[in-house]
Parts: sequence; structure tokens; C-alpha cells
Amino acid sequence: MLDSCSSEMMESLVERHELAKGRLEEISSENIIREPFNKYFCDMAGFLRNPAYDIALPEKYDTSWLNPVYAVSQLGRGYGRPLSFLAYELLGVIAYGVEGKLFDVVILEEVFLEVYGAFAAAENDDKALPEEDAVHSILYSFVSDYTDHTVADRVREQVDASYDFARKIIMESDLNDLSYLDKFGEYIDDDVRKIADFLNHMDEKEIQSMADTFTEGYRIGFLNTGKDLSKKKTVSIRYPLGFERVVKASILNFKKMGLDTTIYRRAYHAATRAGMSLNGFFGARINKQLEFDHREDSALFLDKAYVMRKLEVMHTAYEELKDKARVFAGPAVMEIFGETPFLPVSHDESYALSSEQQKLAIELSSKAGTMTNQYIPGDERSFTIISYPVPAIGDNFKEIFAETVKLNTLDYEKYKTMQQHIIDVLEMGTKVEIKGKGSNKTDITVCLHELPDKKTQTVFENCVADVNIPVGEVFTSPRLTGTDGTLFVSEVYLNGLRYENLEFVFENGFVKDYNCTNFPNEAENMKYIKDNILHHHDSLPLGEFAIGTNTTAYAMAKRYDIFSRLEILIAEKTGPHFALGDTCYDRAEDVTVFNPDGREIIAKDNEYTIKRKSDTDFTYFECHTDVTIPYDELDTITAIDDEGNRYPIISDGRFVVEGTEELNIPLADI
Repeated sequence: MLDSCSSEMMESLVERHELAKGRLEEISSENIIREPFNKYFCDMAGFLRNPAYDIALPEKYDTSWLNPVYAVSQLGRGYGRPLSFLAYELLGVIAYGVEGKLFDVVILEEVFLEVYGAFAAAENDDKALPEEDAVHSILYSFVSDYTDHTVADRVREQVDASYDFARKIIMESDLNDLSYLDKFGEYIDDDVRKIADFLNHMDEKEIQSMADTFTEGYRIGFLNTGKDLSKKKTVSIRYPLGFERVVKASILNFKKMGLDTTIYRRAYHAATRAGMSLNGFFGARINKQLEFDHREDSALFLDKAYVMRKLEVMHTAYEELKDKARVFAGPAVMEIFGETPFLPVSHDESYALSSEQQKLAIELSSKAGTMTNQYIPGDERSFTIISYPVPAIGDNFKEIFAETVKLNTLDYEKYKTMQQHIIDVLEMGTKVEIKGKGSNKTDITVCLHELPDKKTQTVFENCVADVNIPVGEVFTSPRLTGTDGTLFVSEVYLNGLRYENLEFVFENGFVKDYNCTNFPNEAENMKYIKDNILHHHDSLPLGEFAIGTNTTAYAMAKRYDIFSRLEILIAEKTGPHFALGDTCYDRAEDVTVFNPDGREIIAKDNEYTIKRKSDTDFTYFECHTDVTIPYDELDTITAIDDEGNRYPIISDGRFVVEGTEELNIPLADI
């Protein structure tokens, strides 16, 4: 979609673009800046003239300006970090150029030329180099000044279906000709082409069935929570490229529900990126170490003034779009698993948030979440998530894909009944004890909410296949007081990052201590967890306790040795899991929700979230990270009442509740 602006503004943009292109051509022959800075500017000017993702490839990364380690080694810390930040920011011109977002291209060209001009001016004044603060100031101003475009545009493309760049490609292209993938402007590798080709060879009925599972889960999510889908007009689909046949069928399904579809790109601008998360449509992840190295680039510009500026822009954007925001139904998310496992390497040369900036990041996230909820109320929206494997998972890809499709369509009624048996036993106790097996050090007691009327009320949700596909868990928001002990898992992947011997100690429901063994330095391990699981909070509560019942998924993972590659969406169903952060009901605690047996779920708040009713300064944590203990590391799960009577749920990693015997069959087949 071309920039929506007047012809005069477009003429001005075209003129600015032509001037920038001419200036970029001149840089390679000027040689007025001393080395190695001259090489940086020549290299990046060359990239801007002929942008391609090649510069981000892992095999080129050791000597790439995108790499903060290399940039600092060549240019020094004071210049290397901001210039590496700038190089990473410039990658966005590829996507913006393809999408016709000329304004975004021009502002990136111009900030690069402004920084170049500062170095050229210093040489002319015999100052050797510009002040480091001057370079920082240019980049800070660029991010801050253009939030009225970058941040506002991010809000708009979520709720405004007229932003139809990706949807047009999907609906109008010949999907049998894989060259359509190149129209998106994302990095496309062999794996993306293979999945698209694989889906192209599937029967139309199979594709339609996959789409029906996806969209029907979305519809049922509204139905089960008593929310009125008929009031909504738009839904956003977030997905990995290669799945266009399924997405196309899903768009048509949503249209029958009365919903237009928005499909927006992953964020590229520093003002809208969020660590390593890919919130939108995206191609192949060209270099995860690159993403990891730049995950806290906001350290360059995050201060109080910037927080205020971004929130003001968000508010203005939502006010302008409030009618569209009100009828936005929420996201339908398609995820993938099976990519090559990634173990990051931490580098001191990368930007990292200071302790003060971490507090500001939490403040910004919380206030932005609250604002979004004002315009897109949580008690009126829903979501659904589904996951599929990609060819990188190995030689058994086709078999794993077929089994995953089956997982996503397991018998709803059968699981509903078995899970109700589990809930009935759990609710005989007032707390639940979970213990690990062998080297797994888990020994934690989770306290449950009081249950005044067992005939009409319940504390566990019987979760089948609606918003959270595939089927298979019962969960609750625990009572924090008295929830104590150790949670441990030998290996887990969370948000694409690997953790070894991950351990949390809880006291009265909050994390008291934590560690892992990824790095030889304990401080580095703790920072890794704080940055990526605690999301810069000093502590988080246990927002959810659940027992996964999808032993079929677990058996598949063990049979093909892919457990470490499972997306958390499936992994959380393969054992008990514990979520750090907000509850599953955040911002919808007052919505009345019933289990299939007709009982009302009353355990939606905890001692922290209930403060929202009386504390005007209350804030959510804006995170929810599930940590799962696999069945083979699990010994027992036992409900315990106030008299000390014990009611076993799982013993020696097997379900022992009467009526759940079928859940053990897949485990016996391993």
C-alpha cells in the first residue's frame, strides 16, 4: 500500500528520495572520512542503494556492521554500538520498499545521511570525529520524532482492514507459483518455500479442514466466554509465510462470520519492536543471534520523555481509530515449530537496558496495555492460536505434520469428560503438591482458591480446543499465599530461547530466587532469565497452574525426538505447567465463564490482581510465560485437603484418576 498522503506530499517524498539516492551514490567516491568509519558508510550506502537480506546471513555475521561485537571492535564502543543499531534499523528498507511505504524508506535514508554528515563535518572542522553524544542525539531524535508515524501506523494497521498489502497478495496471487512469496519483502529461505510447496500438494479438503479448525476455534472462544462476536468487524491473522493456502481459506471463513481480516507485518522500526517477538506476518528468521544481539536496542533511546511521547502518540492514534478499534475482535495466530534450536551467546557489546530503563520499560508496557484495553476491551475480544511443524524439523516432517493435524482435531468430548474427572479429584483438596522424578528437583505446593459451592462453582477451567489449540489441559489461577517450593526443568525452550536446568523458587506465590546453567557465570544466567522470562521485573507471581493431558502430543514428541522443538502451545499440554506473570484472565476477570458442566469458574483473580478494584495505581505485568515439566521428569501430582488427606492425580508420571486410563495409552506406546 502506498503512503496515504496528498499528491503534494507524495511529490515531496519522491523528491527527497531522489535527492537521498543521489547523495548515497556520491558517498562511495568521496573518501572524506577516515577509516574504518569510511568503510562503514560506504558499505551501508551500498546496501541502501541495493538492499538485500544477504548482509544478515549467519556466515557473514562475524564481519558485519549489523554485529555489535564487530562494530565495536572496529569503531570503538561509543560509535560501534549506535552505528550497529543504525545498520539494523536500515534493514527495514527492504520491506518498506516492497510495500510501497516511501515515507519509511525516506526517513531511514535521511537519518543515515544525517549521521554521515556529522562525521563529514567533523573532518572538515579538523575535529577528527563528531562527539559521541552528537551521534546518539541524531538517532534518539530520529526514533522519538517519528513515533507519530511509526507507532501510529502500527496501531492503524492492526485494526484498519484497508491496509491490505498482504491480504491482496494472498487472495490475488497464483499460490501454485511460489514466486508469490517474494512479493512480501521478507527473507524467504528453502524451508518457507518447502512448506508452501507441501501445502500446494495437499487436497483442498485437507486445507479447508485446517482452516476450519483454526477459525472455528476462534468462534467457539467467543461463544464459551459469553462474548458477542456479532458486534465485531475485523480480526487480525498473524502467521509465518508459507501457509498462504490455509490463510486464504481462513480469510474466507472469517468473511462468512462477518469479519474482515487485517494482516500486518512484523515490526522493523525500533519504536515498535519488542525484543525477539515476531508480532505479525513474517518470513524466515535469517539470523536469531542478530535478533538476540539487538533485542534491547531501546536502551539507546528509552527515557522518561520517550515513554511520554510514545504513549501520547498511541492515545492520539487510538482516538482517531476508536470506532475501528471497538469492533476489532482480536488476533488469530498461527505459529510454527521445528526450527533448528537456538542457544544464544551474550555479548557485552550489545545494548542492554539499565536498571532505570528496565523500570521505564515495565511502565511503558503496562500503560500501553491499559490504553489498548480501553479502546479494545479485553472483556469483549478473544483470540485463537494453532501451531504446525516446518520442514526443518527433519526427515520425518510429513509424518509429524500429519500427526499434528490429528492433534489439532482430537475428540473434544472425550477430553472434556476425562478432564472433568481430574478436576473433580483436584477440588477434593485445598492445595496441590507437584514433585519431580530423578534429577528433576521440582517440589512445590500450589494453593487453590476457596470453593464455597461445589455444585455451582469450580476453580479449574476444563480447557478443550477453542482459543488454545490443541486440546488438553485443566488450569487455575492459584492462591498466592502458601504457594511455596521449587520449580525445575532440565531443558526448555521459551520464546525461541533455550534454558538449561531452569529453576525457580517461590515464596507465597512470588518468585524468590531463580537460576539456570546456560552460561558459566551465575550473574549472566540470572540476567538471561530476568530479561527474557521475568521481562525485567524483580519478581513475578505464579499466574497459572495447569495439568496438561495431551499425552498423544507427548508421545509424538518422544517418538520423533522433537520435544525440545515443540512450540509452547503444544508443549504446555504435555505435562504440568506453571505460568509466571499475569493470570489467563487478565483484563477479563469480571466476565462470567462456565465450564462445560455448567459450573462457574471463580478462580480468576489472585491476591495481587484483586487490587485492581481498589488501587488506582494497579498495573498488570504484561507477560505470561509457561514452564512445563514433561511427563518423564514428573513423579507425582497430588491434591491434599486441610486434614492432610491425599488424592493422587498422577503417580510415577501416569494418570491414576478413575476414568482417565485412556490418557496413559500413548505413554505406554513410547
